[in-house]
Amino acid sequence: MKNSIKTQRKKLRLSQEELAIKASVTRQTIIAIENDKYDPSLGLAFKLAYVLQTSIETLFIWKDDQND
Repeated sequence: MKNSIKTQRKKLRLSQEELAIKASVTRQTIIAIENDKYDPSLGLAFKLAYVLQTSIETLFIWKDDQND
């Protein structure tokens, strides 16, 4: 799943560490999500959207690889 976390984070001038603290996860988790190496749980996705002041639909872009 693609995401715009890095873009949203930079708009708010937050570091990865600051976002991690606000979302109660590690910086490594933020790095993995930003690099599309890890898809967050639904709860974490909601928390990230809240912290980044956006909607889940804006933050995460789901693509069905079978229909592309």
